Amino acid sequence: MRAACLILFLAIAGTDAVLASEPGEEAAAARMAVAADAFLDSLTPELRAKAALPFDDSSRGDWHYIPRERVGVAFKEMNDTQRTAAKALLRSALSSNGAKKVEEIMALEAVLHEIEKGPEPPRRDPLKYWIAVFGDPDAAAESRPWAWKLEGHHVSLNFTGLHQHASVTPYFLGSNPAEIPHGERSGTRVLAAQEDLARELLASLSVDQRRAAIVGETAPDDILASPRRSIEEVDSSGLGVSAMSEPQRALVKRLLDVYADNLQPDLADHERARISAAGFDNLRFAWMGSDLRGKGHYYRLSGPTFVIEYDNTQGNANHVHTVWRDRQRDFGRDLLEQHYQKDHSHK
Repeated sequence: MRAACLILFLAIAGTDAVLASEPGEEAAAARMAVAADAFLDSLTPELRAKAALPFDDSSRGDWHYIPRERVGVAFKEMNDTQRTAAKALLRSALSSNGAKKVEEIMALEAVLHEIEKGPEPPRRDPLKYWIAVFGDPDAAAESRPWAWKLEGHHVSLNFTGLHQHASVTPYFLGSNPAEIPHGERSGTRVLAAQEDLARELLASLSVDQRRAAIVGETAPDDILASPRRSIEEVDSSGLGVSAMSEPQRALVKRLLDVYADNLQPDLADHERARISAAGFDNLRFAWMGSDLRGKGHYYRLSGPTFVIEYDNTQGNANHVHTVWRDRQRDFGRDLLEQHYQKDHSHK
């Protein structure tokens, strides 16, 4: 098992073509398990004890995107070999583009340090991001659940595996600054497409469509589906996709793809299939706040199975929060419910 893990780990680290060559949720779940196993094997006993936690540890469901200490092992504690294994685990779930976005968000901590003229040692640190593995990745073959997460400032990625299934939410990415104001990377916008496509969709709406889509004159000061709130508290108001023209529907699909395509293709296709099965016409687009660039704004794309939110109000509207929440599958909830019902109903 360990030798096979190492071989596949090297393949994962070397090319996304290998990752994308095995379609289906089953391949994705197995691939993440192999990469997680390889990551744990790369650690010293001391670091492994920090990184490997019981599946039922309360921190598994304790997600957030503010700067704070996390469970697991920080990149700052790892050597180069261990960081390579950590990045391989990241790429077992994320596409090249998605992994690049995460790394760029992490790098923004150095930009924030310069902007804030922070103290030494810096509060902002691109290496203060933690990986934790919950349960035993090898247990996937024995039908026991396991999970892993990568978390730090403006990143919270949570993956759960059970049988041949994989849950990919909550999934949070943020960017501060949303647009780098000066320096060598001046003008860089890590999450540019998330804003630009939504603005294109808003601009395409008729007067009547805008009346349905704009559900508030003032944008909220953060995403609504935050760690402090249940996803059931987030409504699905807004303009229905069923009331859109074909070009507008195509824009909605492109906007969905901006979020889904951060995942490996097989995981992205599985999430798109779930959304489609629940009815594409059941999706709704909502906007709050100003439609002018540089002013506070918010949008939401929601459906029977999911909520995607984008908020840019903080830091003079130069501070983006995005989140993808699943109404059934956050932290593998529906998978675990089915598992416990099946395995314990006879007891």
